[in-house]
Amino acid sequence: MNQKTIERIRKFTEDRDWDQFHSPANLAKSISIEANELLECFQWNDDDYDLDHVKEELADVIVYCQDMLDKLGLDADEIVNAKMAKNEAKYPVEKAKGRYDKYSEL
Repeated sequence: MNQKTIERIRKFTEDRDWDQFHSPANLAKSISIEANELLECFQWNDDDYDLDHVKEELADVIVYCQDMLDKLGLDADEIVNAKMAKNEAKYPVEKAKGRYDKYSEL
């Protein structure tokens, strides 16, 4: 996400004095709630969904994730790259390509 968008999210929260409600636990709950609202878009049909509604719910998840990053003083690139390094080690291409098995079953 570019810096301008991140600053817009931060300003939105700051202007409303909502940081006081943004404990890590509350943000984790909000991320889960919004992720479930995203899932609801596909509740009855995997292929027939409202893309605009999907985009809104996905944006809500992303905004709350950015709020969580800020609250915990984390950098998205740093934590994503650290997790990708672990995933790459757990799921080597030569064993995992084209398979959905858990790493312990490869």
